[in-house]
Amino acid sequence: QKEDIEVTLLPAGHCPGSVMFLFEGGNGTVLYTGDFRLAKGEAARMELLHSGTRVKDIQSVYLDTTFCDPKFYHIPSREECLNGILELVRSWTSLSHNHVVWLNCKAAYGYEYLFINLSEELGIKVHVNRLNMFRNMPEILYHVTTDRCTQIHACRHPR
Repeated sequence: QKEDIEVTLLPAGHCPGSVMFLFEGGNGTVLYTGDFRLAKGEAARMELLHSGTRVKDIQSVYLDTTFCDPKFYHIPSREECLNGILELVRSWTSLSHNHVVWLNCKAAYGYEYLFINLSEELGIKVHVNRLNMFRNMPEILYHVTTDRCTQIHACRHPR
């Protein structure tokens, strides 16, 4: 049996380009999140989740359950995490220009928010192996560098 459905992509906030899928059809509305990270109240501002002045009725939500465990009941906000990292990096890099930090980034993308905020708050650019991976994200290019003479490194193989 065929059914027409409308599929809407919503920003997931996980990493650049990450999306959630909103499926709407005659049998109801389903939201599939995959990996996502939204700040408190952010979903309320997503116009595509609303119909007129109210939130759309969503019958089912399929969400990433990586942290669906009682020991993860409190996941710190992005701001709390950033503030903790800033405090730690600032305390180390302020000791001398020879004190460096290496950020062990497990993925190629998804750390742009951290790099931008570290650079803005500390006035230190973040060393990365290549800039071309950020060519479609011009807002970060001022905050990263291939110059190894910096105190913060997010390169794959630090030296």
